[in-house]
Amino acid sequence: MKYALLFPGQGSQAVGMLGKHAASEIEPTFREASEVLGWDVYKLVMEGPAEELNRTERTQPALLAAGIALWRAWSRQAPPSPAALAGHSLGEYTALVAAGSLKFADALKLVELRGQLMQAAVPEGSGGMAAVLGLDDDKIEALCKLYPGSGVLEPVNFNSPGQVVVAGETAALDWLQANGKAHGAKLIKRLPVSVPSHCSLMRGAAEQLAERLDQTSVQPPAIAVFHNLDAKSHATPDAIRQALKQQLYRPVRWTQTIRQLHGDGIAAFLECGQGSVLSGLNKRIVDGAQSLALEDPANLAAALTLARS
Repeated sequence: MKYALLFPGQGSQAVGMLGKHAASEIEPTFREASEVLGWDVYKLVMEGPAEELNRTERTQPALLAAGIALWRAWSRQAPPSPAALAGHSLGEYTALVAAGSLKFADALKLVELRGQLMQAAVPEGSGGMAAVLGLDDDKIEALCKLYPGSGVLEPVNFNSPGQVVVAGETAALDWLQANGKAHGAKLIKRLPVSVPSHCSLMRGAAEQLAERLDQTSVQPPAIAVFHNLDAKSHATPDAIRQALKQQLYRPVRWTQTIRQLHGDGIAAFLECGQGSVLSGLNKRIVDGAQSLALEDPANLAAALTLARS
């Protein structure tokens, strides 16, 4: 059976994540990350506090480490190789490590810097994100264009049909909340983040990140990685660097990515990281999609049976 492994992004973190798995399975990867970064990733992940774990520059390397810890636990079972990999936002870096395109240590440093640059790009309190439910993609794009102010308001995460996240400046998001339902939205919910990810406010951060990317070794992936930017796989280092740069200020096209993978014959999607958010989205994108979240050891065992069938 052709299957894809998917890596979740920021927002999936939780104190105690991957705690259902034996410490001997996951702790070495977190310890390796700690040595690279110079702070105790495992202690923060397992003990918190949540406020520290939720700091963008801490969240991103912690989630990368969690995804790779679970990827290594999966790989030790000697399953058939996945036909493809993908990651939601930050998870794209995890996918590239799993594919052998980025070294784990290099990726940790990249995403820590990515988090720092994102947080510094917009003063805290001046921007954010909101989930909009009940509108088609084109209607959300049209709604954002109706904003009468001069600030940024852009659809940035096309997560599933009828679920899109919008990012922008605080005043623009206030307008969206006040006016969105009049234009057909069923629900508009502000997200507990201070960084308006994947919108044009991140362009400066992307330029700074590109400088580090240019200095980082990138190899052609051994497994195809489908990128958020265009739902396509890229084979050359320069194309991968460009996709990672543009990912920071361009939308995450998750719906398009899952439909592309399904159209390529992927029959099962395995979520490799903390939580099961992607599994829920995938079932709404592809009717009857087989999706399992590997954070649960029982699901990992079931996934092995599925992958070998």
